[in-house]
Amino acid sequence: MLSAFGFSDYTDFCYLIASMGLQTFVFVVGDWVTATLSLAAACSSAGVTVLFVKDVNFCSKYHEFSCGRYQISTAMAFITCLLPAKTSLLMFWILASV
Repeated sequence: MLSAFGFSDYTDFCYLIASMGLQTFVFVVGDWVTATLSLAAACSSAGVTVLFVKDVNFCSKYHEFSCGRYQISTAMAFITCLLPAKTSLLMFWILASV
């Protein structure tokens, strides 16, 4: 619509383009924040898991403490970090094409 001739003569088309541009920008920033926070949470979980398993040997002292589940959930958290990273890259691509 932005490339169409005479779109600026109609206020509703101008508002539509402005709102879509602002929404795209907000989504890009929101995806970046979500991806960064997900990666930070996965890294901190990995640090605590390494502390429990390797450093203080919680797993050998307390057998009811399920360290294997912590390791699996931390690995899944890193895999899950890929999804917000992909959407933030896609939204950045959309923002750059506008």
